[in-house]
Amino acid sequence: MSTGGEERDGVPLTNLDQELFPGAGATKRDLVDYLDAARDAILPVLRDRPLSVVRVLRGQDRFMQKNLPKYTPDWVPRVPVWAEASQREVQYALCNDRRTLLWFANQRAVEYHPTLALAGSHHPTHLIMDLDPPEDGGFTLAVRAARLVRQVLADAGMASAVKTSGAKGVHVFVPLPADVDVADVAAATRAVGARAERLDPALTTTAFIREDRHGKVFLDSTRAGGATVVAAYSPRARPGVPVSFPVAWDDLDDVGPADFTLHTAPALLAGRDPWADAMPAPQTLDPGLVEEGHTIPIARVAAMHEGKRRARARRDTTP
Repeated sequence: MSTGGEERDGVPLTNLDQELFPGAGATKRDLVDYLDAARDAILPVLRDRPLSVVRVLRGQDRFMQKNLPKYTPDWVPRVPVWAEASQREVQYALCNDRRTLLWFANQRAVEYHPTLALAGSHHPTHLIMDLDPPEDGGFTLAVRAARLVRQVLADAGMASAVKTSGAKGVHVFVPLPADVDVADVAAATRAVGARAERLDPALTTTAFIREDRHGKVFLDSTRAGGATVVAAYSPRARPGVPVSFPVAWDDLDDVGPADFTLHTAPALLAGRDPWADAMPAPQTLDPGLVEEGHTIPIARVAAMHEGKRRARARRDTTP
């Protein structure tokens, strides 16, 4: 089994013939080769965005890495970001070039989760709806929900692009002007979710608490502010190593997540960037969405208060 001796763009590559993770159906070499082949497409969606990655080390559970380890080479670009939750400064990587991407691949970084805003900015570049089908539901449910979201956006005069999440879900993206207010984006996203839910409440729900979803597609409107979302073209640490991949709206009914994997995606790209091709010009936020959204409670905050209320109710009824 190979343990080293290979190098690309000055990056030593090791243990390339090891299985990426149990059930992956792929080796570390496959990950390196895929990211290298897809670099012209994935680097533009990572560039200048503080990056979190999901790494899968041999014999360990997968974990998300935000803070760069001390052994990171000096040439890896980075940016300090204050983490309010942990009250400390986190050194995030900026994956801006092939060399950095190859270094991450060699670190067994399988998933790539960039922030919604560029480094040094608090303005999200996209409005994003994350459509998550229930555990026993399939991709087709997420597709149906995505079409509702598309209709809501179109009714508000806003165009969108769609990609698979790489799991069972779908991500709908709307590009935004450079100076859009983060609170307005978050509000508009909540309103999109609420309107889509009203179109088909039997299929969709905006309930943040999982037990309240009752087998419906979750319209996750929390991808705003300091959140991240898996990048287009990012592999996922799942059996078969699926890839989050752009799909034309007209083709959405004819594909499934398993169609896009670390093995199949390079041929589908073939030097193209379908995500960039599908993305419309920046869209102005609809004032009606913003106004409605500011009347909708923030999901995480509302869920926290509801969780506390339910805990009190359980205590009060316990003999």
